[in-house]
Amino acid sequence: MAVEVRKQERPALWRDATVLKWVAQLAFLAFLIAVVVIVGRVVASNLSNRGINFGWQWLSDPPGFSIREGIDTTPDSGARALLVGIVNMLRVTVAGIIFATIIGTVIGIARLSNNWIVNKIGTAYIETIRNIPLLVQIFFWQALMLSLKTFGEEDVGSYFTHSSVKGIALPGIFPSDGFWQWMVFVVIGLVAARYVFRWRSRLMEETGNESYALTSAIGTVLVFAALGWFLHPLFGWMSAIWGALEGLARGIPAPLYSWAIALAIVAGAAWWIRGFFEARKTPAGYGKFTDDDIFRVAFAALSGLVIAGFVIWLSSRVVQVPSGGSLEGDVTIAELIRLGAGNFWNFFENKFHGSAGSPFAFELPSIELRGAGFAQYGSESIVITVPFFAVFVGVTVYTAAFIAEVVRAGILAVPRGQTEAASAIGLKRSQYLRLIILPQAFRIILPPMGNQYLNLAKNTSLGTAVAYAEVVAVGFTLSNQTGQSLPIVLTWMVFYLTVSLSISAVVNYYNRKLALVER
Repeated sequence: MAVEVRKQERPALWRDATVLKWVAQLAFLAFLIAVVVIVGRVVASNLSNRGINFGWQWLSDPPGFSIREGIDTTPDSGARALLVGIVNMLRVTVAGIIFATIIGTVIGIARLSNNWIVNKIGTAYIETIRNIPLLVQIFFWQALMLSLKTFGEEDVGSYFTHSSVKGIALPGIFPSDGFWQWMVFVVIGLVAARYVFRWRSRLMEETGNESYALTSAIGTVLVFAALGWFLHPLFGWMSAIWGALEGLARGIPAPLYSWAIALAIVAGAAWWIRGFFEARKTPAGYGKFTDDDIFRVAFAALSGLVIAGFVIWLSSRVVQVPSGGSLEGDVTIAELIRLGAGNFWNFFENKFHGSAGSPFAFELPSIELRGAGFAQYGSESIVITVPFFAVFVGVTVYTAAFIAEVVRAGILAVPRGQTEAASAIGLKRSQYLRLIILPQAFRIILPPMGNQYLNLAKNTSLGTAVAYAEVVAVGFTLSNQTGQSLPIVLTWMVFYLTVSLSISAVVNYYNRKLALVER
């Protein structure tokens, strides 16, 4: 008996789920682009009617104000002023993340301590800090610093440390002539320490004996650093290499830089697509891809091409550069990129000169008279200003309280049998926390801790309230000077988006590295 197999007919286009999904997504994308274009035209029309010019000329114009602290207190352009604010913001963010993680981890462990006093201190810290608004805490730390004594002409001299209403002065350790050559030894030591750490860790796994992997790795770095202190002039020959790279960078035609960046973007999109396919590969080959998978690949390819085209277009734009530098007048952005590449290698060429000087210079803080007899901290002092102190301590202490709860929750999520097994084999509390509990808890802790890092980075904008010269405060001043509020707000948005995505990328990278490998 013959069996008739009916061939499945493809439904009509208006009933095909795949076609409808693609049409809906493309329609939404077109609608979104149309909304952006319409809103942009309306905003441009309103600005024109009010006589407000929308432009980016303020980036190269002198800002007309000085900045209290930062890498440049008298910036010569709006872009330089924003860079000072960005660096000040990143100073608080990076230092705050490090210290908030340490403090939060300690407080989180203290919350689980069997010692009643330690437990209650941790609880009081968390419940108090979390329930007081961050801005109020920043004002508190500012008021605390402003309650310190002032100093005058009678206090002129050198000190080991000094605190006053103007800040906290600490001894300064500055890079000296041989610093960069010494850093070569340190980098070599870090690479060697990585292999030493792996070797000692593998030894402990094989024998079961304590191998002091971390101590050995730190010791390796210190040995190379000590050798570099005396032998760093040996790397003076690298100056010729940096000089050759500088000449090569300046000799490359400017348009090639824009094409190289565009190709790198396209290569990045291709690399992501390749990783996307590899993640879905099985021993039997590739499975069937869903409509969403196809859309992701197509979107990645299209985005790479569009961004690459935008880079090529942007690099050909002409901007006006103030006189006084190696480039002036009307130049393309590609030429500025080439200048930056040459200056980058020139920086290292000037640092590697075979000097036998010490890698560091040590200076004590001092109080000196300036101008019309005003007492100020000396330029060689490291001064923690009142605004920096208030913002840094405020966001660090505040974020640490939330990190502490994240750490406590992560430790409690580890099965209790792990703790009991560790105690049964004679491990001390510090040992099983370090070797068993925290490594397992870290896999749970990392994602929510990344959210706290993002909150810390964005909370630094509250520094405006205490006159800390971070990117928002500098942007407000630029807006008042130039009237270009919209471009400055757009700059803020792009900057904070970049910072947030960068932190998320780092956290997600380590989160993937810690993920359990399933069979």
